[in-house]
Amino acid sequence: MSGQPLAGKMRAIPRAPGRRLGRVRRYGADRPRILAVKQTLLEERYPLFIMELGRDETELADIDAICNYFRRCIEAHRCARFIAEFDHYAHTRGLPEGDVAADIRAARNIIFCFGISLPSAQMLAVRPRSIGVAETDQGFVISFMETPMPIANAAMEDWAEGLRRESQASPSITAAEPARGPGRAP
Repeated sequence: MSGQPLAGKMRAIPRAPGRRLGRVRRYGADRPRILAVKQTLLEERYPLFIMELGRDETELADIDAICNYFRRCIEAHRCARFIAEFDHYAHTRGLPEGDVAADIRAARNIIFCFGISLPSAQMLAVRPRSIGVAETDQGFVISFMETPMPIANAAMEDWAEGLRRESQASPSITAAEPARGPGRAP
């Protein structure tokens, strides 16, 4: 990705030395398929993972089924703890000044925590975690912010990829891996 604006205020993360740009999987008659989770920066400061999922790409029919799927994933993970499900759509629509994009039918956040370590009191500012699920006319948009813990990023990516139909289920990372740096394990 070249760093050109993707949509609105989202920008692609420039490729850093040693970072892979994603994987290509082969499906069917040796056809390459570029995989669908993208890593971007929102407003040039928030590193997000985003996956757009067409209705024909998943067995799950609606936002309720997808939220239940994520809850089961969280509850099955030995380090994760489910906290709540927040109906962002209902909250925003309920405000007098609330504004929701016309193409969004429903929007929820699945709130949870990995809690593997608490190295400082300041870390509480970036916890707990949230996976956003938006239902649109075309399908679903799954989004979450990058964490400083590779195990958490890997789990959330795997969970998101698990939404794909069985025939299409595989890792689908189309952007660079999360940056490695101080405090980030390889």
